[in-house]
Amino acid sequence: MLPRIAILLLLASPLFAQQQQPGQTEYERNCGSCHGGDAMGGEMGPAIINRIANLTDEQLDTLLRDGRPDRGMPGFPNLAAPEKAKMVAFLRTLRPRRRLPPVRKTVETTTGTTLTGLVIGENLASLQLRTDDNKIHLLRPVASKYREVTSQTDWTTYNGDIRGNRYSKLEQINKENASKLAPRWMFTMEGTTARAQTTPVVVQGIMYVTSGNECWALDAGAGREIWHFQRARTKGLVGNAAQGMNRGVAVLGDRAFMVTDNAHILGLNRFTGDVLWETEMADWKQNYNATSAPLIADGLVISGTAGGEQGARGFIAAWSPETGKEVWRIWTVPKPGEPGSETWGGKAIEHPSGVAWLTGSFDPQLDTLYWATGNPGPDYNGDERKGDNLYTSSILALDPKTGKMKWYYQTTPHDTHDWDATEPLVLVDADWQGTQRKLLIQANRNGFFYVLDRTNGKLLLAKPFIQNINWAKEIGADGKPVLLPPVSAGTPNAFKVCPSQDGATNWFSSSFDPSSGRYFVQTYEKCSIYTTRTTEDWQAGRGYSGGSQRLVPGEIPQQILRAIDYKTGKVVWELPQAGGATSWGGTLLFASGVLFVAGDGGNLMAVDSLNGKILWQFDTNTTFKASPMTYEFDGKQYIAIASGQNIIALGVH
Repeated sequence: MLPRIAILLLLASPLFAQQQQPGQTEYERNCGSCHGGDAMGGEMGPAIINRIANLTDEQLDTLLRDGRPDRGMPGFPNLAAPEKAKMVAFLRTLRPRRRLPPVRKTVETTTGTTLTGLVIGENLASLQLRTDDNKIHLLRPVASKYREVTSQTDWTTYNGDIRGNRYSKLEQINKENASKLAPRWMFTMEGTTARAQTTPVVVQGIMYVTSGNECWALDAGAGREIWHFQRARTKGLVGNAAQGMNRGVAVLGDRAFMVTDNAHILGLNRFTGDVLWETEMADWKQNYNATSAPLIADGLVISGTAGGEQGARGFIAAWSPETGKEVWRIWTVPKPGEPGSETWGGKAIEHPSGVAWLTGSFDPQLDTLYWATGNPGPDYNGDERKGDNLYTSSILALDPKTGKMKWYYQTTPHDTHDWDATEPLVLVDADWQGTQRKLLIQANRNGFFYVLDRTNGKLLLAKPFIQNINWAKEIGADGKPVLLPPVSAGTPNAFKVCPSQDGATNWFSSSFDPSSGRYFVQTYEKCSIYTTRTTEDWQAGRGYSGGSQRLVPGEIPQQILRAIDYKTGKVVWELPQAGGATSWGGTLLFASGVLFVAGDGGNLMAVDSLNGKILWQFDTNTTFKASPMTYEFDGKQYIAIASGQNIIALGVH
């Protein structure tokens, strides 16, 4: 069978007219044997529907000529130009199949009530029904009746907890039965990015997952699709979102909120997928794009954008969930002449980066929003931005009602290594030297583990949590790093820096155990060779890095799961992995003491949080770009994670 890449080639309508259309014969002769005469798939190839709009005529021409032999798809190099032109023209006339007429069904439930509505999905194991009030009912057959099911413990936001800690009080999965974990269901996000980064959100039995410009609603107990929102990717876009990255949704009431690749934010009806409003966050033609899951705080929808590698000026903003109207916006870098601009010596402040591209955290008791910012631009050359470059590579504490800054802490002043501070901000209330304190904990990309008093931003602790750090000796009493001399890489303008550009850790999730005081994080031991170059003038549609980086030849990177004592910053135990340090999956901790980690090499692991002993492993054979989450549905605990194009849900049988 040909792989899904063929979807990028020929997406034909099954609704063929009785009369042959121009180019239809050419399609059937060259493609019909694999994809079927109706283009709905055959024994040797998948259905090729819904993707034609994402390709230009030139791209179609190239694919028809060259194919994708590396993915099992042949090309047609001998196809004459007139025939090829006819095929492309024919493909432009095709439209997706319309859904079959909706079927209405009346069922009796085991509680004696009667439900009538549209059948969204049905098989012998489950029924998904939308009643006339647009509510979704998840049903399971019991003899001649149906039992309504839902979730008992939801996962309502990106990290499950608005305080940023992937820690669950669920204990159904424990150290005794973790070895019995097995897949319960799987859902494939067909045609989406090869390595999905979404974290599923579950609310009242419905799971929401995303990819670039796509969102699915699923029955969280069966993985069956309820609805699918999709729009074409933005052509000409630069940045991470152009690769199809999207990390998830936020949910409030009957609405789900997501960002699009071109830096718009959408309010969707979470029962139907209909767009209720759409607001432009920023002009994508000025190198903005968007990838992160929004956050709900004080009844507002809050998000930032991506675009740091392209010089987009960072901001955090809030929108009304009812109307999509912007309520406030705070820029992460001041304009020339504004307070803080004195930390930018040179012209780089005109295109400073500092984008806030990862979901923040919220403390409702302090009524304070915490958000981290990205590195300054140009990424690797600081010559045109002398100074600390506020407020890039920083942690910001904001008033969620107005966006006004309460305090900030800059982890890497004058960053020239792409060390965004956009690692999870974990908010915990815990003992600190005999006094209960409100703390903010972060393992930073620059290699230091930080503990701050989140009421005022005071630094309480900063310690290295990896072995290979050669850029700073320590964090001084003033909260700034004590720099070490640069290490030459043997060629002009080239330096060996540890940790690497990927960082000592990155944006993937981390977990804190309130009972043991241990903080769990996936870490990298690897270095980079940075080379600076004269920075070109900023241009729309172009990168703005001021150099490049690469791994050190001959060195073998390693990924290590580490447990850190938050009071001392010392590593209590560690679990080295094999796989080249390429996993971007994080951790999830249960109150039962079971720690889940998306491991290097594509294995999802359950680990004893006390000692790092592996309790269970499951090979997904993919490189993780997402972190696990958990929920309870119909009385059973599930773990779910995006793996490649799949959402995999597991539980104890």
